[in-house]
Amino acid sequence: MADITFITGSTLGSAEYVAEDLAEIAEAKGLSAEVLHGPAYDDVPATGIWLLISSTHGAGEIPDNLLPFFQTLSETQPDLSAVRYGAIGIGNHEYDLFCGAIRTLDQQLQALGATRIGDRLEIDVLEHDVPEDPATEWFQQWISLI
Repeated sequence: MADITFITGSTLGSAEYVAEDLAEIAEAKGLSAEVLHGPAYDDVPATGIWLLISSTHGAGEIPDNLLPFFQTLSETQPDLSAVRYGAIGIGNHEYDLFCGAIRTLDQQLQALGATRIGDRLEIDVLEHDVPEDPATEWFQQWISLI
């Protein structure tokens, strides 16, 4: 099992790019990392450390490639008390439900017993052309908390 399991949801690939960059940083620090783009719930260990990275689709919705994962959590209500996680959202503040997907995922994980490590990061693409930059800065702090 990896030290950090990166779980991404994206429509245009931003979350995947962020996850790949952060996984490289983790590995450079001696941690193992597994990056799962839009995984099925069964593909994710129900223990350990997760880092969810998701863009927001449409009107605050979870991206299509991560929707089955979220729906499985909602339907099966697994006990995630053995999971600690971080959360990074990517969105545009001009939309009413800025970073709505990561907020929904964050609430769902907490309701299922998972413990969030540190604060959630919400990246506004209108302020950061390259979401990897604020994510890297946040990750340097977050990784010290695990």
